[in-house]
Amino acid sequence: MVTPHMPKAPAPTAADAPPGASFARLVAVMDALLAPDGCPWDREQTLTTLRPFLIEETYEVLDALDHGDVADHCEELGDLLMQVVFHAAIRRAEGAFGVDDVIAGICDKLIRRHPHVFGAATGVDTPEAVLAQWNEIKAAEKAEKAARAAAPRRTLDGVSRGAPALMRAQQLGSKAGKVGFDWGGWEGSLAKVREEVDEIEQACASGDAAAAHHEIGDLLFAVVNLARKRGVDAETALGDACGRFSRRFGFIEDRLRDQGRAPAESSLEEMDALWNDAKRSGL
Repeated sequence: MVTPHMPKAPAPTAADAPPGASFARLVAVMDALLAPDGCPWDREQTLTTLRPFLIEETYEVLDALDHGDVADHCEELGDLLMQVVFHAAIRRAEGAFGVDDVIAGICDKLIRRHPHVFGAATGVDTPEAVLAQWNEIKAAEKAEKAARAAAPRRTLDGVSRGAPALMRAQQLGSKAGKVGFDWGGWEGSLAKVREEVDEIEQACASGDAAAAHHEIGDLLFAVVNLARKRGVDAETALGDACGRFSRRFGFIEDRLRDQGRAPAESSLEEMDALWNDAKRSGL
């Protein structure tokens, strides 16, 4: 995200400074943007209006990774980091916390959850062992937090309601599955997918728009659980499918353009035949 106003930034950090030394410059730039004489656009932003930008920047980082573009990856990480600093600056103005609290919090968490590096824990020498230890420590921390809040600990606590729906569905299914609320094997999940397809057909045939909405959601959730059973990340799988669709549709447009036509000037049968040509070509 590029803001419409850029104030004079503090002098750059020396090239031989240790990694992270220039972070203070970013904080200073953000403070200048939010100052009374700073940028009108930045000053009117709230945590609510920044939500879409935070999501957008996260996906742009992932897109840069998918394309293997190192320079773009560097730029997009900067845009994402700016969002973190922006959020912290707004919270600091509210008197809630500042960016130093954010940094202290994640540093303390990393140290707590890596006792094999920062403590006396031994025998944690494989990625699997590290992950198991991480999850144990995380669960203990959350249980302690729930106890302090005098609230019962729920199985699905910790799954962010703000996460992308596919990611949230996969996490919800995984947590429920760990306590036995799951269909048997991938076969059980596939049977659930077929069941949901039948229910969608009934809902659509009835003309009940609300029921169709409900059943399509159930189908998507069932498909995500099938993906989980097969070790497939649903978010990545759908992203890859979107990429294939874009490439194949581009192939259709290119072939039609060679004929002096556009998709709107051709039939579905023609486009479907070209789609199959694209598949056979490996797109």
